[in-house]
Amino acid sequence: MSAIADVARLAGVAKATASRALSGRGYVSIETRAKVIAAARQIGYVASPNAASLVTGRTQSVGVIIPYISRWFFGEVLESLELALLEQGYDMTLYNLPPASPERDRVFEFFLARKRFDGIISVCVELSEQEVEHLHQLRRPLVGIGGPIRGVATIEIDDVAAARLATEHLLSLGHRDIVHVGGSQVDEMDFQVHSNRLRGFEAAMTAAGLPVSGCFYSSEFTTPGGYARGLAVLGDPRRRPTAIFAASDEIAFGLILAARELGIRVPTELSVIGIDGHPHAEMFRLTTLAQHPRMQGELAVRTLLAGLASGSSVGASAVLPTSLIIRSSTSAPRMLRGLGAQ
Repeated sequence: MSAIADVARLAGVAKATASRALSGRGYVSIETRAKVIAAARQIGYVASPNAASLVTGRTQSVGVIIPYISRWFFGEVLESLELALLEQGYDMTLYNLPPASPERDRVFEFFLARKRFDGIISVCVELSEQEVEHLHQLRRPLVGIGGPIRGVATIEIDDVAAARLATEHLLSLGHRDIVHVGGSQVDEMDFQVHSNRLRGFEAAMTAAGLPVSGCFYSSEFTTPGGYARGLAVLGDPRRRPTAIFAASDEIAFGLILAARELGIRVPTELSVIGIDGHPHAEMFRLTTLAQHPRMQGELAVRTLLAGLASGSSVGASAVLPTSLIIRSSTSAPRMLRGLGAQ
């Protein structure tokens, strides 16, 4: 197995110089660094991460805890985290965190404590006070995505404000008979995403002087969930709304598919708006509020690495804006369009 001495001999430099050139720490001229890298490649030398960590105190590894890996939003965040970390020379160890259970406890009490991560990123996990304490005891930088964590810099969107803006878009078009199809208020997502989006909807409706009783229907945060709820909500023409605010784009996709099956034209007879910025929203021509999950992941990595570089606790929390993207799934209700044509 090739050693740093072999690299140094082939490059014609001292071992200390070769070590600095390969680690990126300490001054080495551009010409010398290129010579050392070429020599390392020639003999297939790879620096031992364990040996490097003894010198630098760093493992170049970040732990990530996340509740789901198969759902679109979480997949987008994960991919952006991995790409941003790789770009900075870090690898990533992923823990798919289950609900409260002995398995979940072991992640905090054993795995995260045993492995020497330089930092930890928590993605949309509402941690218990005991779990927060475990993480703080590791004395490593910690960044959260999705909602507040005590003593931790977090990156999130304002779910109440986003839901209010989506509903206000429908109101601005002249809709008054609007319902919200969102997540269950019993089987709540971490950081109260379901109830916060319902709160935003109700705030917009109340400000417009409209009732909110009977205007909420629960659904799974999936296209099949939205489809099933859409068939139920839209199946009775006597109670059919003119517009729906869906708590996610995937729910909205299901609603649009249900409307098509029932012969309801979107947006002529039904307007639909979602939240996410899902890549399939363009195909469905869905009006949506994009929450930019990749931007959230990239900012989390920058925040974590800035804390590592400064040797201090990571910076302040950030609430990122959403972007209203208007497409052809929303328009004025048919009655108002008819009046405008007269």
